[in-house]
Amino acid sequence: MFHHILGKTKGIEAFAEQLRSAGHTVHVPDLFDGRTFSSLEDGLEFVNEIGSEELIERGVRVASELSRDVIYAGFSLGVMPAQKLAQTREGAKGAIFFHACLPTSAFESPWQPDLPVQIHAMNEDPFFVEDGDIDAARELVALANHAELFQYEGKEHLFTDNSLPSYDADAMKLVMKRVLKFLANW
Repeated sequence: MFHHILGKTKGIEAFAEQLRSAGHTVHVPDLFDGRTFSSLEDGLEFVNEIGSEELIERGVRVASELSRDVIYAGFSLGVMPAQKLAQTREGAKGAIFFHACLPTSAFESPWQPDLPVQIHAMNEDPFFVEDGDIDAARELVALANHAELFQYEGKEHLFTDNSLPSYDADAMKLVMKRVLKFLANW
């Protein structure tokens, strides 16, 4: 499970802990070497310093230490390594994307139609809607045999992170219910 642009926050850890409490093994690598940020702008500045390709490669390196038969998950920026791994690493069991989705053409291998995926975002999140992620998500849902796009009422971007002001407890309850159902199926 790859964190968002603010880093490995307490909210990301809390999300992982909910999954662990339900009996799942969850790895949450820190792609920012311990750094967290208080604003999207600060996080973006850091990512621009290291480069998005390096960020993705950090995720790939971490995954190389794990079994291949995992479900990859990512939050916003963390969707980049999660989607690359799900889409290109043999043996992936599925993917869960929160707040973002990339075009499948972004990676050297096409999406495998039998690879299950869930995508979660708010229906008025400007990053998801205006930046084209919603179009990429719809394309992915059309390609995959087992795909779900869930849109929640609201405009918040990182609404699943309980350590941020954008957190939406009601939406998060539904997200967690759907994620746990997905994980139980695969």
